[in-house]
Amino acid sequence: MTATVHVDLPGRAYDILIGPGVLSQAGTRIAQMGGRRHVCILTDENVAGLHLAQLQTSLADAGLTSEALALPPGEATKCWAQLERSVEWLLAQKVERGDVVVAFGGGVIGDLAGFAAAILRRGVRFVQIPTSLLAQVDSSVGGKTGINSPSGKNLIGAFHQPSLVLADTALLATLPSRDFLAGYGEVVKYGLLGDAAFFDWLEAEGPALAAGDMDARVRAVTRSCQMKADIVQRDETEQGDRALLNLGHTFCHALEAATGYSDRLLHGEGVAIGCALAFELSARMGLCSQEAPSRVRAHLRDMGMKVDIRDIPGDLPDAAGLLALMGQDKKVLDGKLRFILARGIGDAFITSDVPGEAVLSVLEDALGAPSRG
Repeated sequence: MTATVHVDLPGRAYDILIGPGVLSQAGTRIAQMGGRRHVCILTDENVAGLHLAQLQTSLADAGLTSEALALPPGEATKCWAQLERSVEWLLAQKVERGDVVVAFGGGVIGDLAGFAAAILRRGVRFVQIPTSLLAQVDSSVGGKTGINSPSGKNLIGAFHQPSLVLADTALLATLPSRDFLAGYGEVVKYGLLGDAAFFDWLEAEGPALAAGDMDARVRAVTRSCQMKADIVQRDETEQGDRALLNLGHTFCHALEAATGYSDRLLHGEGVAIGCALAFELSARMGLCSQEAPSRVRAHLRDMGMKVDIRDIPGDLPDAAGLLALMGQDKKVLDGKLRFILARGIGDAFITSDVPGEAVLSVLEDALGAPSRG
């Protein structure tokens, strides 16, 4: 039940191994990469308590020693202070350019550890071992690394491809339901942006996937990774097609900033709400039928996910305030917001030709509408 997706980048190609139990291959795979027989692991306290012993046993069985630094869990860890702490710890571990750093955790750890590896000694190799659904289908693949700034999310970072990704789907069993469903927001995104048949499959199999069906989980992670790999191979540094992967993210990043990157809104929850808003905006602009955003919302609701801005607890800025936060997004080009809109499910495209009044209208209605969740 193990699948392999190959990311074919010239000089930086790597494999993504997907399936239950692939964590046990970590030692063998990393030992084959060469370098010192000592591995440095960056993780978080939650993951360390659940899974670190299993990883270190695999490394020891392959003749490797290891040390781990466990950082606080949560989005707030993607900051200068924890980056400095991580880099200084790696230097204290005498990490050399030929060594391997392991990112063992969710998207926060993957982004932070990858960035630390990118800037340490002008770049050392790293292995992604993602432990959350969101990290397995999105953030561990493609080489985007970074931290957040008070000005916005992921504004400081580098492109630094991993040398290997091990996505052990058995680890997803320890995720709280909310975290699993947040990751599912990124899975749905792939169907919405470029594979209508995959979205059809998710409508049918999503409940089984959420309930723990391992075959469904492997299939969903594999298809998501394959779609991302295909796009990254065409456009590694987001000059064109790769921006499609940001479907829902322009809205999402503004909402994350508005909630202070706190657990009021998990990233994948923001992506799901953002996708619904992007389809609503597309329909209002006459790009797709009103049936499309209705179908998106219905599926998210069927999965028990956040669907509307009003589903986010606590106070939020008004529509103008949210629009201003969008202006800090990385997708601003020549002062104009780039949106990923859709002509239908599975048919997304990139545009900067979106009237601000249309966005404002969608946000005003979303803030004022009662929750449909």
